[in-house]
Amino acid sequence: MNHKLLSFVLFLLSMVVFAQQKITVESIYRGAFRTQDMDELHSLKKSNQYTVLNFNQAAQSTQIDLYDFASLQKIATIIDSNNHKDMPAIDGYTFDSDEKKLLLACNSSPIYRHSFTADYYLYDISKKELTKLFDLQIQEPTFSPDGSKIAFAKENNLYVYDIASKTTTQITADGKKNAIINGICDWVYEEEFAFVRAFDWSSDSKKIAFIRFDESEVPEFSMTVFNQQLYPEVETFKYPKAGEKNSQVSLHIFDLVSKDSKMVDLSNYSDFYIARMKWTNDANVLSAQVLNRHQNNLDLLFIDGSSAAKKVVLNEKDKAYIDVTDNLTFLKDNSFIWTSEKDGFNHIYYYDKTGKLKNQVTKGNWEITKFYGFDEKTNTVFYQSTENGSINRGVYKTGLNGKNKVALSNELGTNEATFSPNFDYYIRAFSSVNQPTTYTLNEVKSAKELKVIENNAALANRLKEFNLPTKEFFVLKTEKGNELNAWIIKPKDFDSANKYPVFMTQYSGPGSQQVANQWNSVDDYWYMMLSQQGYIVVCADGRGTGFKGAEFKKVTQLQLGKYEVEDQIDAAKVIGNYPFVDKTRIGIFGWSYGGFMASNCILKGNDIFKIAIAVAPVINWRYYDSVYTERYMQTPQENPSGYDDNSPINFASKLKGKYLLIHGTADDNVHVQNSMEMMNALIKANKQFDSQIYPDCNHGIYGGMTRIQLFNKMTNFIQENL
Repeated sequence: MNHKLLSFVLFLLSMVVFAQQKITVESIYRGAFRTQDMDELHSLKKSNQYTVLNFNQAAQSTQIDLYDFASLQKIATIIDSNNHKDMPAIDGYTFDSDEKKLLLACNSSPIYRHSFTADYYLYDISKKELTKLFDLQIQEPTFSPDGSKIAFAKENNLYVYDIASKTTTQITADGKKNAIINGICDWVYEEEFAFVRAFDWSSDSKKIAFIRFDESEVPEFSMTVFNQQLYPEVETFKYPKAGEKNSQVSLHIFDLVSKDSKMVDLSNYSDFYIARMKWTNDANVLSAQVLNRHQNNLDLLFIDGSSAAKKVVLNEKDKAYIDVTDNLTFLKDNSFIWTSEKDGFNHIYYYDKTGKLKNQVTKGNWEITKFYGFDEKTNTVFYQSTENGSINRGVYKTGLNGKNKVALSNELGTNEATFSPNFDYYIRAFSSVNQPTTYTLNEVKSAKELKVIENNAALANRLKEFNLPTKEFFVLKTEKGNELNAWIIKPKDFDSANKYPVFMTQYSGPGSQQVANQWNSVDDYWYMMLSQQGYIVVCADGRGTGFKGAEFKKVTQLQLGKYEVEDQIDAAKVIGNYPFVDKTRIGIFGWSYGGFMASNCILKGNDIFKIAIAVAPVINWRYYDSVYTERYMQTPQENPSGYDDNSPINFASKLKGKYLLIHGTADDNVHVQNSMEMMNALIKANKQFDSQIYPDCNHGIYGGMTRIQLFNKMTNFIQENL
């Protein structure tokens, strides 16, 4: 066989192999491209070690393994579920302060996004004794600082379990479903302030502070749960929509010695939120962050644990809103570290214990994205930021005085860190658009990489078989002059002489980011699958998205869906003018806030977009919860035009293209009511549309074959209409 013929045969063979390596929805959502990660990594405080929750596939067991930071060597298996026949698989775990006992969560049963009940086991590490704590599932069990007790919630009340005597003391007795909740957040706090446990131990283990929620006057929302039963059930829960009554919250301190409970007097506030509460390092000083309903005025309170007297230590105001974080960190003398956007970008500030500003630690036209901690030995602050561009993340350390800054990461992409207790070492997780997540052990002093823990090389090699397209980053400048971070995925056999259809994806919610230099999400493989089918996929982060400063993020205030929709339409116009794009074939997709956006875009941009897919969309902000919506819109009573001028319901008559509307009936977050009202508006306007309802599915629409069916349906819709 001559060389030319041999080359031709090899070429044909390679094309056959390549043709076989097409991405499918089934392979994506069955985990074919999943990275190897370090699950439930806990950095221990008493030793220079860390633990990881591992699943032993061969033995079908879960185990908590102990590793040394300096060597990365596995030292021991603390507990293996296979050695305890009566204990199910371990879902999660927490240590007591001495790291001699473990609380193990098993058989977790989700409630809402973050909350769950579980069976809990107490494990004494030195004695290797395992004890099931109760005969029923509980919430948020938490060790006291001295390790002698466990506080927990059950059926809306708080309890304390004494480990030595095995006795339980009930702290509250008025808890009642859909009326009173003690120590656990109501639905809207959990969803929008992102915490569940609303109680905390004082550092001397003598007091417990907790928030009480009186939700008796909060309007109820009911969902039908079909569950393949002859008679469906109705699930009813409290859900305050924009402008409606919220829970009345109060702050209480329970003294375990005297059994006395005091309520903190917050009568000078009206219609307020207790967005955070935690004890300071002073065992008799409790901190609380009180936020007004507009969420543009925040008081940091210090409260006397004995008298419950309070004082305002710090006040922050903003013309738009204040983001609540968990970055408040107390030093030994009760001075504290705080993050704020008050100079236009999110930065770190240092205050003394009276609330007097000592120093702005970080400065510049970039954002702090994570606060990792403070090393009191060296007076050093550790953080993650966007100093290398808003789509990247770097890890840094700097003095508390803001001097001697050192980069602890040098690769451009997304860098994260887990530090050892003594801040001598850190495990760096790095990924970029071209590099699957890599875990390495690094030394803090030199920032030197000591060892690779996991580099996902097997996944990287497997992906070579698919000859995937690359995600290219660029800055898209609209005709109005707005500069938007964007990425584009072109077919691997892209030919600039051809005209391609374009499928746009976005989320666009306040402070969000979809254009980031990090490894593929699961959905990225779907976009690449579409590119294999001849589509160009584009994503642009419009105004209102995050990490480019407060002005860019907060421009959408009082007008959610105005500037964001303008930017997506304007971006589509720019893309449509590319010589290789068929401007008559541009579609747009989004989920949740992104579904709200996709719906608006095909209506207000009906001469630009040919199709739109909206999954679980907010259709009118009047239907969404109070905390999120009013943060950006105030109430419907105060800002009716802001709600109505940007609601897809009011523009249904403008529909020209193909529109697919998707929702789950058990969505406790964005209620299916939104899609039903959108359908109603389209029917009244005599507009044809497509829809898909998923029985008993929540906001995530998953379980069994659900995701596969969903993404196949969307793929078919794109193929048939774009």
